[in-house]
Amino acid sequence: MTVTACPDGPLLVRGDFSLAEAPGRTPERPDRKVVALCRCGKTGIAPLCDGSHKLTGFRAPSPPITP
Repeated sequence: MTVTACPDGPLLVRGDFSLAEAPGRTPERPDRKVVALCRCGKTGIAPLCDGSHKLTGFRAPSPPITP
């Protein structure tokens, strides 16, 4: 599995994984090989991204700079 943070957007998850909709819920395998997980908190289809970050002007924190 790989997770890629899109600049000012969702986390793209690729590979072999399962998702739980909430803590304590049974994880299930999605029917897709790639899913976009919301980082802005404004999605209407949590935990998946619905593009709301574009409408809200979400800005992701910058990653730490390593020397």
